Amino acid sequence: MNYKISTEPSARLRIDKWLWAARFFKTRSLASDAIGKGRVRIGGDPVKASRDVRVGDLVEIEIDHVVWEVEVLGLCDVRGPASVAQTLYAETETGRTRRAAEQERRRLFREPASALQGRPTKRDRRTIDKLGREG
Repeated sequence: MNYKISTEPSARLRIDKWLWAARFFKTRSLASDAIGKGRVRIGGDPVKASRDVRVGDLVEIEIDHVVWEVEVLGLCDVRGPASVAQTLYAETETGRTRRAAEQERRRLFREPASALQGRPTKRDRRTIDKLGREG
């Protein structure tokens, strides 16, 4: 299949459609939800799902508390393979270092509650209450 990628500065595309085509989100509705929650910014400003993105825009995308800072290189309104999607953007150097630092921090300092599965047992509850009284 032939994927038409526009690199003209005058071309524009809805941000939710671009995020979906660039494979940051699996569906357009997930992209719209993230935009609605203020997790997507263009030029540092929060946007709406209908906002147009253009070639050269600087887009910040927060996914699972990890911030991607990318520059838009191309626009494509259909979702293609990952190899095509990676040509739509380039991650900035500052964004790459910030994202790597966050991943390293997460690797070294794990969330204590991540090991818990489901509700605490009676024994867990007693331990939690005991620690709460001592602190």
